[in-house]
Amino acid sequence: MKALAFTEHGGIDKLAYQDVADPQPGPGDVLVRVKAAALNHLDLFVREGLPGLKLPLPFWTGCDIAGVVERVGAAVSGVAVGDRVAVNPNLHCGRCEYCQKGQHSLCVSYGILGEHTHGGLAELVKVDGGKVLKLPDHVKFEDAAAFILVNMTAWRMLVSQARLRPGEDLLIIGVGGGVSSTGVQIGKLCGARVWVTSSSDEKLERARALGADECINYAKDDWVKVIGQKTGRRGVDVVLENVGAATWPGAIRALAKGGRLVTCGGTSGPICETDVRQVFWKQISIIGSTMSTNAEFAEVMGQLFRGRLTAIVDSVMPLKDGAAAQERLAAGKQFGKIVLIP
Repeated sequence: MKALAFTEHGGIDKLAYQDVADPQPGPGDVLVRVKAAALNHLDLFVREGLPGLKLPLPFWTGCDIAGVVERVGAAVSGVAVGDRVAVNPNLHCGRCEYCQKGQHSLCVSYGILGEHTHGGLAELVKVDGGKVLKLPDHVKFEDAAAFILVNMTAWRMLVSQARLRPGEDLLIIGVGGGVSSTGVQIGKLCGARVWVTSSSDEKLERARALGADECINYAKDDWVKVIGQKTGRRGVDVVLENVGAATWPGAIRALAKGGRLVTCGGTSGPICETDVRQVFWKQISIIGSTMSTNAEFAEVMGQLFRGRLTAIVDSVMPLKDGAAAQERLAAGKQFGKIVLIP
């Protein structure tokens, strides 16, 4: 089969659309013919190389996958050849104390399909038979692929971890990325007043179309001061953070007393400066969040199926042009998800 693979870690020039061996599913697996796969910053990080992560080369990433079941293992039930499916990218043992509590993303051996095992930037992908969810006919493959990872992540961040409530103020930093843009929709679904920042007026307008109430261009204005002025120096109740080093101090300052900062990443750098006086004096909570549980995955996918949340697609490109697609993502030109079609 064809895959967008690399044989050594490094820059985008290490990617090649090349022939690789077909995956060999076991009795508990299904083989899915990929119809659409969306990009994430994780694809860039894995290709560049992550400390301590040893991968079988050649390797191809891809966490967001939708397709058609082509083969079903003998031990798999409830799945049939020809089923249209979305793939849950969670990898977990099912036996540890966290899995037994249903907290799958806390699993002691947790991994992500497309990071720790070969992913969906290929024509075929091997998936655990319990990790495929049937797609209704009205949901397009491109929309399903664009929806999965960012929504399971943002849903856990805002609904489960930060417990966002109606009437609260939610600040989303750097709208335009997948988690941030879909966070606007989830924030509005929760009944919050949503604030967003970006250096692009175009991205701010797109966020406003999704329901954002307050839009701040941080290239023109000091976003922390604007929030302070517009809230009477109170601040916001919840901050959704995944930028990291560049915005972390401002995110802490922008929080109201008793506020919650929830983070799932640090695209600008992982080492952040925290004024601990702000933390204890304002009695704020800093909450980490990674991916979601299987139940949260099913819950948020149901929101897509019922039309309460929508996929945010930046562009759709052929898989063979995946290097150019990763370049667009790395440059931050996208709003929403870039989807690749094998």
